[in-house]
This record gives sequence, structure tokens and C-alpha cells, in this order.
Amino acid sequence: MGKLFYIMGKSSSGKDTIYEEMLRREELNLKPFIMYTTRPARAKEVNGVQYYFVTEDQLHRMQEAGKVIELRVYQTVFGPWYYFTADGDDVDMEHCSYLALGTLESYEKIRQYYGSDRVVPIYIEVEDGIRLERAIKREKKQEVPNYDEVCRRFLADQADFSEENIEHAGIKRRFLNNDDREICMDEVERYIRSQ
Repeated sequence: MGKLFYIMGKSSSGKDTIYEEMLRREELNLKPFIMYTTRPARAKEVNGVQYYFVTEDQLHRMQEAGKVIELRVYQTVFGPWYYFTADGDDVDMEHCSYLALGTLESYEKIRQYYGSDRVVPIYIEVEDGIRLERAIKREKKQEVPNYDEVCRRFLADQADFSEENIEHAGIKRRFLNNDDREICMDEVERYIRSQ
């Protein structure tokens, strides 16, 4: 029976880097569990790798077909951006284990859909000052930096990942990613192997 290891954390916690590294570690034999979004791809993001980038019309067609497991909308300075998980033909939980990347809210809905015995949380935590510095540094690399969106996401994450919400989701184990990313990644790998 396969498992779905679900990486989550506040924005700029390093979860994307950890996700990519865990997929590169071939001995873990994890397949990517790719989610969907209507937001535009960031620099260096590739359709079908980080997300499936779709239009709102494509989202509505998937909803009508009953394929959407969970859906979130964020009101950004560019208008609404949708993030969602769909039940696709590319997931075989009977024979394979997967690695997903998402939010606390999506984790809870995915766990409800696939079962708590199959969905394993991996919560990445970073001190807020470090996280904000990382977010600004990343945004500077964009063709048109949007610092309003950085601030909106930072504040939204404070509410979304409140201690109460983390506790409600049953998250017991946290992986600190303040300093040495390699130490954090090795801890995540050991945890995945133990499951």
C-alpha cells in the first residue's frame, strides 16, 4: 500500500526545495503528486512539474466532471487565484508512494479523501524573520516584483498556520529549516523511510 507524504509550511519556508530534493533522492522511490493552479507560473516553473497551470474555464470543466477533490481561492492583487487537487488517472496509491506539496487546509481535505493511514504530514517550520527575508529575496528575482503579494501571503500564512490550526490537523512532528537546509532535508528523508 502506497503513502502520500504531504509537505507543507508557510510561504518561503523552503518546502519547494525540500520537495524537489526528496524527489531527486531515488532510493525513496517517490512519485510527484502534482496539484493545479490558475495563477501564472513563476520564473523557472514548468507546467506539470510544480503545478498543472490551468485556466478558470478548465477548472470549471473539471468541477463539472466531479474531478476536484479540494479547492482554495486566494484574493490576490491580481484577482482570484485558485489552487486545487484533482483525482487524476496518474495516481496509483495501491502500488506507489507519492510526495505532495500544499497547504494545511489542502492537507486536511486530502487526508479525508485518501485516509489518515495513507497521508503523512511533513511540516516545515522557519522563524518568521528568516522567512520574510527569503520571500523578499525570491520576489526580487521576478520580472515584475510584487511586494504587496509577498506581504499578503506572509500575513495570510500567520492565520492559516496558526498553532490552533496545526494542532487541529494533528501535526505532531515539525522539521526546522532555519539554518542548514541539508540537515533539515536529511531529517525529512529519515522520517519518510521510517514510515
